[in-house]
Amino acid sequence: MSTAKKTAKPAAVTPPSPARRRELLATAAEVFAAHGYDATTVRRIADEAGLLAGSLYYHFDSKESMLDEILSTFLGELWAGYDAVLAAGLGPRETIEALVTESFREIDRHRPAVAIYQKESKQLAGRPRFGYLADSQHKFEKAWLGTLERGVADGVFRPDLDVRLTYRFVRDTVWVAASWYRPGGHHGPEEIARQYLSMVLDGIAVRE
Repeated sequence: MSTAKKTAKPAAVTPPSPARRRELLATAAEVFAAHGYDATTVRRIADEAGLLAGSLYYHFDSKESMLDEILSTFLGELWAGYDAVLAAGLGPRETIEALVTESFREIDRHRPAVAIYQKESKQLAGRPRFGYLADSQHKFEKAWLGTLERGVADGVFRPDLDVRLTYRFVRDTVWVAASWYRPGGHHGPEEIARQYLSMVLDGIAVRE
């Protein structure tokens, strides 16, 4: 009677934990924000995370995958907040206030991702994997311009307001905060939003 050889079963591979993935993505986001996507190597990210470069591929197949997950997670959360604001039926001023506040909350949660988006989105949008960045920008512009136009039409904002210039001013004023904001600082995101809104909507000069 012949004896069949038993084939050894391959050892089970434990998938990376979600917490570890989040830690690695947070490290990658900081490195991308500091050095730029093209200048960042997988080795640099691995060094910052305390891993061998080859070990990082156990978690992600490329640095492009990491960047994609960083940006898509940030934009997904941003639009969940924005869509809730836009669906709430608020007046134009209240909508602007809520959008600005939500923006600062996202800077608090995803500061490196915001910095990457600010610096890299135009270049990245031309790559097939990141086409959603251009779509998000168009949606973003439509939401803000539509709210400003509604405010002018309703008499809430000045009739001589250049809505496109105002949109650019508010957008840049808010999102540039990612360059200096640090979570856990003296002011939280809601307080910073309140101060910004006071300056944007009411000015800084004492009214006579």
